[in-house]
Amino acid sequence: MKESTKKTGGWRNNKWIRAAVPALLLHCSIGTVYCWSIFSQEIAEYIGFSKGATEWAFSFAIFFLGMSAAFLGNVVEKDIHKSSLIAAICFAVGMAGTGYFIFYGGTHKGSIIALIGIYICYGFIMGIGLGTGYLSPVKTLMLWFQDRKGLATGLAVAGFGAAKAIASPIMQAMLENLGDGGIYKMFLILAVVYFVMMFVGHLLLKKPDDWHEPQSKEERKSIMSVIKTRPVTNYIGIWLMFYINITCGLALISQEKMIVKCIGLAGAVGIISTVSAVFNAGGRLGFSAWADTMKDRNTIYKLIFILSIAFTGIAILTNGIKNGEGNMLLTVLVLCLIFVVNAGYGGGFSNVPTLLSDHYGMGSISAIHGITLSAWAFAGLTGNQMATFIVNRFGTPVEIEHALADGGVEMIEVNPTGYQTVLYATIVLYIIALIISLVLVKPADKDKA
Repeated sequence: MKESTKKTGGWRNNKWIRAAVPALLLHCSIGTVYCWSIFSQEIAEYIGFSKGATEWAFSFAIFFLGMSAAFLGNVVEKDIHKSSLIAAICFAVGMAGTGYFIFYGGTHKGSIIALIGIYICYGFIMGIGLGTGYLSPVKTLMLWFQDRKGLATGLAVAGFGAAKAIASPIMQAMLENLGDGGIYKMFLILAVVYFVMMFVGHLLLKKPDDWHEPQSKEERKSIMSVIKTRPVTNYIGIWLMFYINITCGLALISQEKMIVKCIGLAGAVGIISTVSAVFNAGGRLGFSAWADTMKDRNTIYKLIFILSIAFTGIAILTNGIKNGEGNMLLTVLVLCLIFVVNAGYGGGFSNVPTLLSDHYGMGSISAIHGITLSAWAFAGLTGNQMATFIVNRFGTPVEIEHALADGGVEMIEVNPTGYQTVLYATIVLYIIALIISLVLVKPADKDKA
């Protein structure tokens, strides 16, 4: 079934209205999970807990995103309308519940009930909405855009990456203008906004009329039987390189703000964070669209790992993070590292479903994509924590001066040696991922899908 066989007769069968727009509505909503760093400190202070204690809510959200995608992949496979509705309800209920427990924590400082409630709502309930919402439009996009599957999925997944850049200033403005208790009010308001967006996406989402899902048990193959159509090591390789790319990306991105401050750009943290989010989204769209032109889509992963190794190696050899302050060249090199890793992190996400479809066909792509997203779940627990562990155990925190807009001076505590040491761990992992990409993941015939 090629794209050219699909007629656009009216909006009901228009690939943009029935696939691209709903995908963006869904992904631009759930992608705001990455805005956590904007309000995590405010939540911690409002409910009377340390930032470290509240950080687990984000880790749980990513973990349950991956695990819900893994276990609910078959639901998405059978009925995208049911799965997209589950996503809208769970994401909105999770946000509203988070708002309620922040409110409760504000009136009961230090209450463990408030903290656990946030874990459950932001981590577990929202996590289910994230996983099902992430999966629901992907197969539909690939079915509507058979000739440019990478571009189509990249467009949607770019929405997930761009959500942070779009929502961050809005959330910041809400926090500043909603007055006392603005942090919980923001969650309650956004729960309604995102439910409306995702519900509209749910109503519009539709597979092409000429695609029929396998109905009988004979037609519906088990996940393992699909995986075994190629050497099992092939799938293991895809899972591992996906996991490593996310782990390394999260390790650096979680320290991004402190690294930027360390190289003397504390006043530009917000701008650089937005630019890195643009690179994240651009990598999702650019790398996946580029892969459409390649015979072997795995070539994109090789390029991502080579670029990541090269820029990480340069930052290590030049001690860029430790010596970047006041040195324009080293500052630029460190920023390039941040932007390249963000782009590669995003590109790794957008190319997974199309790489899997090239290897295993479209029949069970939602289910097998869901299982593969379990790598995201485990990386969500290990990436940030690995970087935090290294920063806490290597080097000594030092104070640096930061000039304020009013002419005053603020002292900022950073750990240049710790951030630099994180790069040693990520470059080793990137090298392992490149070897896996070269050795375990064999070329696939893209026409198979």
